[in-house]
Amino acid sequence: MQPRHYPASPPSDVYLFGTCVIDLFMPQAGLDAVRLLEREGVTVHYPRGQSCCGQPAYSSGNPDQSRAVAQAQIALFREDWPVIVPSGSCAGMMRHHWPELFEDDAVMAKQAKALSERIYELSEFLLNVLHVHYPAQHQANEDVVLHTSCGARREMGTRGHGVALLDDLPGVRRIEHVRESECCGFGGTFCLKHPDISGAMVADKVASACATGAKRVVSADCACLLNIGHAAKQSGAPLEVEHMASFLWRRANGVAAGGEGQP
Repeated sequence: MQPRHYPASPPSDVYLFGTCVIDLFMPQAGLDAVRLLEREGVTVHYPRGQSCCGQPAYSSGNPDQSRAVAQAQIALFREDWPVIVPSGSCAGMMRHHWPELFEDDAVMAKQAKALSERIYELSEFLLNVLHVHYPAQHQANEDVVLHTSCGARREMGTRGHGVALLDDLPGVRRIEHVRESECCGFGGTFCLKHPDISGAMVADKVASACATGAKRVVSADCACLLNIGHAAKQSGAPLEVEHMASFLWRRANGVAAGGEGQP
């Protein structure tokens, strides 16, 4: 993976790509991502026509459908602003695979390549561009485990960003567990095509996290959180899940778990 060069000064404007999973299942994570960015003085723009990054079609072997979805999204981000994505897997699709989809179309390839260079996963942007720091607040200490999706870890290299952000939070202790590097078993359509394998994988993930004694899994990928959270609930495991954006916002504003932060 090539090292990335970050801007010398933070931008005044950014786009947010909300992802379809956040839009449909975890909208609070998207709102908290906006709050975190606005907290640092950044103006956030949200093109209303956005939908999906095209990864489900791409990973299912349907490049034509994925290309059509990607092309519709590319047209929405016309200004030369960073595009912040609160999902490592979606960011990986947009940064690495969108240019590949248009290799045979010179005009679209140029647009996709230019946009791909402006794609940032949220944790990466907060740490390396905005250089955030959240001071201590009056709230209880928390033990957490971090889950980094396969795309975030291997395509975007963002595990280290999540580690740094959590480790810098006063009152938060991040505990590593033996299956942290493993897939949660979701894998998009993988969990539908291979439910038994997928179920065993997420069961291992939940058991490993619970063995640390921590009660909360933090991740920057909603699909993984939905999978892990559902498996924990079904098995009766004492494990809650929370998106990185919501966890950071909550801790930065002194809000107890389950509470609602104020912008």
